[in-house]
Order: sequence, then C-alpha cells, then structure tokens
Amino acid sequence: MQKIGILIETRAQGLKPTIYGVITAARGAEHELYGLVLNGKGAEYREDLQAYGIHKIVDIQSAEGLLSWNPDNWAKAIVQVMEQLGINILFGLTTSQTKDVFPRIAAILDAPLLLDCIGVDLKTLTAEKSQFSGKTIATFKVRGTHYLFGIRPNVIEAHPAPARAEVLSLQTQIDDEPLTVQAVKKDSAGTMDLSEAQIIIAGGRGMQNSENYKILHECADVLGAAVGASRVAVDAGWVPHSMQVGQTGTTVSPNLYIACGISGSVQHFAGMKTSGVVVAINTDPQAAMMQHCDYGVVGDLFEIVPIFTRRLKTTLNRK
Repeated sequence: MQKIGILIETRAQGLKPTIYGVITAARGAEHELYGLVLNGKGAEYREDLQAYGIHKIVDIQSAEGLLSWNPDNWAKAIVQVMEQLGINILFGLTTSQTKDVFPRIAAILDAPLLLDCIGVDLKTLTAEKSQFSGKTIATFKVRGTHYLFGIRPNVIEAHPAPARAEVLSLQTQIDDEPLTVQAVKKDSAGTMDLSEAQIIIAGGRGMQNSENYKILHECADVLGAAVGASRVAVDAGWVPHSMQVGQTGTTVSPNLYIACGISGSVQHFAGMKTSGVVVAINTDPQAAMMQHCDYGVVGDLFEIVPIFTRRLKTTLNRK
C-alpha cells in the first residue's frame, strides 16, 4: 500500500474547495491517503475529507501546541510526520503557502519538486506542466526516494470517493527557529484568492483607470466571482499585483473567465489558458483575446458590463 500525504489547506470558512481536486489526483487502488492538517481542526474536517477518499487525518502539532505560520517550522514538522508514517509522496495545491513550504521540504529530503502540475501519474512518476507561455505541455519524470507535487487549483475536477477516515494526532519537535514571522499582512484588494476562484472577471488597458474597476467589482459581487487584471493595469498602478493574472502574476483555471478590455498578450493568455469558458469583451474584434475566447462581445465594456450586471440581478432576483 502506497502512503501519500496531502497538505490540507484551509481558509476562514473551512477547507479550501480546490483541495478536493488534489485528493482526487492522489487517489489510486493501492493508495492510502493521509490528510496533513496544521490548524488542529482535523476532527472537524473528517466528514468532508473522507467523502473524497482520505483514509487518515493527521493533526500536526508541537509539544507546545499548534504551530503558528512559519514556513521553516511547518516544513520540518511535515518532514518529521512523513518519516514517522512512512510517507514518501506529498501533494498540495500550488498556492503562495505551498510555494513557501514545499521547496523547504524538498531541500530537507533532497527530493524532486514539481509545482503547478496539471496532471500527475504516480504509476510512472510523471507530471504534466504548461511550458513556454502555455504553448506546449511538457511531461516530467521524477526520480528519487521522495516526491513532491503541487497541483494547479481547479485544473483537476474533484470526484467523491467515500472512505472511512481515522483522526491521528502527532507531536513534532522543532529545536530551533532560524526564521521568525513577525507579521502577516494580507492585501485588501479582495477576499477571494484568484487561483481558487471558479469565476473571474478581469480588466485590462480598456479599464482606463482604477476607479472604473468598481463596475467589475459590482458584477463580481453578483456572480460570486474574483476580480483580476492584466499586467498593464498593474504596471499603471490601477490595481495591486495580487490581482494580476498571467505569466508574471497568478495562474488561474476558473470555470468561467471574463476578459474586459484585455488585448490578450501571450503572457496573459499563459496565465488563464486552462480556463473552462472564456468570454471576451473588447471594442477591437481583431484583439488576440477575441481569437482565443469561446464567446466574444464586440462593444464598449462600460456599456456591456453594467447591462450584464443588471440582467444578472434580475435573473437572480437580486437588488
């Protein structure tokens, strides 16, 4: 039986919904799945995690109690748990948290690490990743005694596979703390993580200024969407970098991506290429984004988006 660990990421409301896609990717006939939880709420998550195939939920703590956020300490604690339980494969979401922790784990274990995977085959120890600004998909084969994979959020569809999960509590020993986290400051641009969003409405050069983004936020509130932006808008100072979609921003895979006034550079397209349905709104019918969308609307976004928002409110009976 192959033991596979999955770093369970959470948010204020509970589990991140995209973690179920990671669990789905890790499942197999001869796989025993271990959900690694670091906030002490493993028992609370038992019903949800076992519904997708987790066999054991591991609450990881120190002798002093819960481990506060510190990527060095988290990495050491996870490695200790992997060694105690005989886990040699670790999965997680490709998020800012994983990008902090997984490279440290890989360094400790001298293990290969692949982030932003869009597919993993554990039988052949291969993973697929987008390369060259999304122009091609490369297959990587890893070798070693331990393996780490970060899955792009939303790229693998989650499928339930009920199991019966046992909750374990393991203590770890952190001897020193070379890194001290003094404060964590979150961007106030929005409450929804772009990489996690099922729906994204994004604006580019056509937004003209920061004030105009309010029409996208109004639409997003009705849709339950996140608001994104192109690099042009970020470089102009209209919105913070945390809202940037693209090769030098956040890579996203929502079910629906609405591009408003975005020309569609190669770098931007690379960051949202795996979106389900793409809708483009642009006054230029020859814009690159119009050539790469499923539905194109030739028109002024300042007319189209408010009309769309009003129609949504009427349809959904919102005021």
